[in-house]
Amino acid sequence: MTRKRVEVQDALSRNPTTTRTLRVFLSHTVSGQSWQVGDTESDPVNFETGQGIPAWSFKVEGRLLELPNQRSRDKVVPRKFSTFIKKMVVELDRDPNLYPDGNIMEWPRAQGTQPALDGFTIRRTGDQPTRIRVIIHLEHTPEQYKVSPELGDILGIKEESRIGVIQTLWNYIKIHGLQDKVDRRRIKADDHLRPIFGSDTVLFQQLTELVNRYLIPPDPVILHYTINPMVPPPERPQAWDIEVKMEDTSLKNRMAVTVQATKDSMQDLSKLDNEIALLTQSLHNAHTKRVFLQSFAEDPAKFIQRWLESQSRDLESILGSGPSEGATIRAEELRRSDFFRLPWVEEAVAIQEGMRLSSKQ
Repeated sequence: MTRKRVEVQDALSRNPTTTRTLRVFLSHTVSGQSWQVGDTESDPVNFETGQGIPAWSFKVEGRLLELPNQRSRDKVVPRKFSTFIKKMVVELDRDPNLYPDGNIMEWPRAQGTQPALDGFTIRRTGDQPTRIRVIIHLEHTPEQYKVSPELGDILGIKEESRIGVIQTLWNYIKIHGLQDKVDRRRIKADDHLRPIFGSDTVLFQQLTELVNRYLIPPDPVILHYTINPMVPPPERPQAWDIEVKMEDTSLKNRMAVTVQATKDSMQDLSKLDNEIALLTQSLHNAHTKRVFLQSFAEDPAKFIQRWLESQSRDLESILGSGPSEGATIRAEELRRSDFFRLPWVEEAVAIQEGMRLSSKQ
């Protein structure tokens, strides 16, 4: 149990990850359009505040979908939409001569104390239909890479983390027996890996460098949207579901509670470890007894012969002062009765009998 607890603590240090669904919403609103103003007199146009000028607002929002059948105590505060974005670019397809107020907007996530946001809003003037392209570079944990076809076709993966690609390559090496049997540090290349390695063998520590050559940034998520200010906007926003890799905080919290060390828990673990050790020893003794009896039942004569030979070897070890001297006593000498009439035998028997008699007193 203590070993399992240490394994859980080690897993906590590696930050467990999971795949979640990020739902992105695109919508827009309009103001000051001709169909909204009608034939009535409108307020005077104010170019400083934008009042009375036809305009529209484009919104990009997102939220993380909840897991099904999740317990309420396992729920954590969801991350903001902007924390999943490494960089976002919004491109407006319209004439820059008529609308010079910026048709390309870029939001890079700055390092530091930038507040997290649930969405972004872009406001522009205009009353003509506009096509919009939203380019989102996601922030995955761990960071994901696109695997080039040269290596991806061999391993059967298209996008994965750096550690995931190295583990997949290592599994390929083990399955195909490409590790040198003499020098375990060397990896042999088969026909598929030879163009990747550039040689017949490489060292194990070179795998990371080789893998890095075939990792490229992943393709961004591209969303298309059209704004038509001449008609009322849709009642519901358009939505897209995107899979993101992120840290599994729920699992990490449950694992952290499991390994929290208290006095009572440490005593319980120690008690369980002792019980497991006793049961393991009992199973070992039962297995030894079963093997002993099964061997005797299958061939009693051969079993007795093997047992006598084993006892003879033990006697050799006892009679000799060291391994080399004990090994000099031959088995045929033990079977001769003259061997036991040697002078030292009488002395050994006297000592043994003396010890036996003294124990009875």
